[in-house]
Parts: sequence; structure tokens; C-alpha cells
Amino acid sequence: MATTSLLPGTLDLLVLKAVALGREHGYGILLRIQRASDGVLCVEQGALYPALARLEAQGLVDTEWGVSDNNRRARYYTLTTAGRARLRGATAEWRRFAAALDRVLETPDLAALA
Repeated sequence: MATTSLLPGTLDLLVLKAVALGREHGYGILLRIQRASDGVLCVEQGALYPALARLEAQGLVDTEWGVSDNNRRARYYTLTTAGRARLRGATAEWRRFAAALDRVLETPDLAALA
């Protein structure tokens, strides 16, 4: 299945949602997003880790060191209270945007609206 590039501004929302599903390390977050989107969305590690650092600096995720399934030391991420609030707000904003975009795309003749 073909992957698609993320729209600007969606990476943080996707990462917050993936972390909201439970404590996970970076690579696990990538896999959650990929699996939840049936392989359509692919987040590159080079974009994920700066996003996680940014979200941590904003107080939206907490980190702790742990051991991964393959016995490697890894940073695990969890959502903070502020992160849950940001996720709710960003989700509502995205849904409003997507609904508006859908309405425009479903309009049979935009010229008729002029």
C-alpha cells in the first residue's frame, strides 16, 4: 500500500494520539501510527524524535527510561494532563477543518456559490 506525506501540523496530533493509547517508546509510536492508518501514514524517525522532544519541552509528554521488548534501553513516553487537554482541543480543531474541507469537496459546482 502506498504511503502518504503528512499534512503540515498533523504530526503532533498523531503523536499525541499514539501516546494517549498507552506508554510506548519511539519506534512503537511509529508503528502505532502506521498500523492505525493501515500503512497509509508513515512517520520518519527523523521527524518523530524532534516532535517528541518538542512535546516534552511543552510539557505535553513525560519520559522515563525502560527496557524494550528486545532488551534494549529505550525512552518511554506517556501523556501528561496538559497533553490530554491539547489532544482534545487539536482533535476538535482537526474535525472542524476536515468537515469544512469535505463540504467544499462535496459541493457540485463552486461557481454556483459565487
